[in-house]
Amino acid sequence: MHDDAQLTRQQVSDAVSPLGWRLVLGAVHTEVDAPSLARAAEVAAIAAAGVDPDGQDRLTVDVRAERAMLRLMPPLGGLVTALDVRLAREVSEALAAHGFTTSPGRGDRAGRLQGLEIAIDALDIGKVRPFWQAVTGYIGEVGPSDLTAGLIDPLGRGPAIWFQQMDAPRPQRNRIHLDVDVPHDEGEARVRAALAAGGTLVSDARAPAFWVLADPEGNEACVCTWQGRD
Repeated sequence: MHDDAQLTRQQVSDAVSPLGWRLVLGAVHTEVDAPSLARAAEVAAIAAAGVDPDGQDRLTVDVRAERAMLRLMPPLGGLVTALDVRLAREVSEALAAHGFTTSPGRGDRAGRLQGLEIAIDALDIGKVRPFWQAVTGYIGEVGPSDLTAGLIDPLGRGPAIWFQQMDAPRPQRNRIHLDVDVPHDEGEARVRAALAAGGTLVSDARAPAFWVLADPEGNEACVCTWQGRD
């Protein structure tokens, strides 16, 4: 398969899940346990050496004292390709050769792989989008993606922003909400946790693509997965 081949979300998930990676919001993520900051930095170095020159701008690593979080995605957003899947496999193999294991999180750290989006409802997306791009310093995604008119942090630090088309004003409902994107096998558990914490289920009509939830005062958030989007 050519590295630039476009894959369905199901194909990506099927390919990376056995390696301990999960597809979340246009990227594949994994976690590697490390007993110290120095060992987590070693994980980052091994992963960086494990991607070929074409993958240097696709890999990011969050290094902490007890673990390293790895993410592979196209540098300017868009859908995951066969290249990202190949790099995930090669990074996992390189880490395994040094005694490290890629996983979606274990024990009390299970479910920490996630992505965060800010969703803005708009009657005229083309009119409001330039403001949000200017005020955040974000850039537009290149090519197709999971975001509508998406804006992303060029340094990959902040949450993505997308715009939801409105067909009529809704003055009594919040116009900005959070989307929490989790691995496909964590969606229902996250919804149950939110309900147990006092939330209510507004709609599960599009589940497992997303569940619409509300806090006790009616402010909404969505729990999302890649499923049901191909």
